[in-house]
Amino acid sequence: MTTYTALTTLPGKARADALGEAMERLEPEPTGIGVFELEDGSGLWEVGGYFTEAPDETALALLAAAFDSRPFTVSEVPDTDWVAHVRRELAPVEAGRFFVYGSHDADKLPEGRIPLLIEAAMAFGTGHHGTTLGCLNALDRLIDQGFAAERVADIGCGTAVLAMAAARVWQGTFVASDIDAVAVEVAEANLRANDMGGRVICVEAAGFDHPDLSAAAPYDLIFANILKGPLIALAPDLIDHLRPGGYAILSGILNEQADEVADHYCQLGTNVAARDQIGEWTTLVMRKKGGF
Repeated sequence: MTTYTALTTLPGKARADALGEAMERLEPEPTGIGVFELEDGSGLWEVGGYFTEAPDETALALLAAAFDSRPFTVSEVPDTDWVAHVRRELAPVEAGRFFVYGSHDADKLPEGRIPLLIEAAMAFGTGHHGTTLGCLNALDRLIDQGFAAERVADIGCGTAVLAMAAARVWQGTFVASDIDAVAVEVAEANLRANDMGGRVICVEAAGFDHPDLSAAAPYDLIFANILKGPLIALAPDLIDHLRPGGYAILSGILNEQADEVADHYCQLGTNVAARDQIGEWTTLVMRKKGGF
């Protein structure tokens, strides 16, 4: 079945939400509406609709004029088996000692690597994105430097690939959290697929707002692979939950945003231990002042 998309951008969450609500009254009716903030620091929001019939481009033009958005771009989406497509396109990822793969590549496991199975249908956090890969590389480097952690938190865990990687290397308490209940279910499914059920506690939480996260603090290592805005908002709480001398691996940061994030964390009592770029994304490794 052919699917059509109609996408536009405009500044401000309130206007974007209002435009999304107005699109629900279109004829033909969209099968779904999405409103998302762009991750490029522009302050723009993307509003999109999905249609099983070609949308009324005149009506879309009137909406764009009414809400002062960019003109809608209408595209026809080919009928694609996306899981099969992802399986073909996503080759295994190697990040130091870690090997992230889908079950369709189980025959490619190299000797001496730590395998992490993430299914293609659960694609957020497979290791292919520069942010996840940057975090895995940072973890691998800390291990090479002799660092060991007994308490680890993975905030905004997605597939929980980062928490699983840490739990493959160390023994201790590992907690993975996400604000999305579906992500928590995916994390738990991935743990079972890797024969790691019970090794990582998975919770639905915003930041550290969960008793299991508080009970395990202070942490030796905290992953936060989210976005610049949430990273800055979370900073005081994150640093409070981090042991002196402990590390925070931060990502979801565009290269041009990295100085602002690093400066903010430094003002709150950490130092930059490492900084790496993969494509347009930066991963920061911050070390809390003090020691243990």
